[in-house]
Amino acid sequence: MNLGGLQALRVQSSSLSKLGDARLATTPRLMTSIAGRVRCQAGDGKGPSPLADVKNYVDQSTKQEITKDDILRNQESNESEKQSVFGAKPNSGSLYPRPELERRPETGSKSFWSVFAFDGAAPETINGRLAMLGFVWAVVAEKMTGLTVLEQLFSPASAGLVYFVGAIQLLTYASLVPIMSGESTDARSFGPFTATAERWNGRLAMIGFSALIVTELFTHSPVFH
Repeated sequence: MNLGGLQALRVQSSSLSKLGDARLATTPRLMTSIAGRVRCQAGDGKGPSPLADVKNYVDQSTKQEITKDDILRNQESNESEKQSVFGAKPNSGSLYPRPELERRPETGSKSFWSVFAFDGAAPETINGRLAMLGFVWAVVAEKMTGLTVLEQLFSPASAGLVYFVGAIQLLTYASLVPIMSGESTDARSFGPFTATAERWNGRLAMIGFSALIVTELFTHSPVFH
């Protein structure tokens, strides 16, 4: 090989070596850039999730914030808030009746005794929902099995009591979650599904369910079979 060829090989080798060094120097910068973009896209793991988006949409569509001023104005203008059904006037700090400001979960105490008091947020809400579920369940079950409500609950061949206890726990927990978070049933409405409609349907269901049990105790036969 001549001298010119050796010089050409040395130049080529030097060029390849510099190119390799440049690639090695560029690779860390490239990896750092990619990692930075990945971190930016992924965030810190605390960004909005699909479930959070659904919750925000539902809140915007159904929820109305109830403020302290709203409650005070209702106390002053609503005649039913000026005295209880027994004619007693609400007094601050009393067991019953309490002013609306003290018994509502938005502004009052969220302790167990306050929430489950006679005029608390939980009793009528939970009892009404259980009565609505129980009445519909009783009608359907009586049509299917020919058993009265008590027979569905206490018959050895029936698992009605297990379902009944499970429904109580599920509905109680589902009703307490928003209450303990400072939200009453009056804060939610969606079309015809308002707090007033639920309250009256629950009251009618409690009366109807009680009447159904009493009637079947006297007749010893299911009403809807």
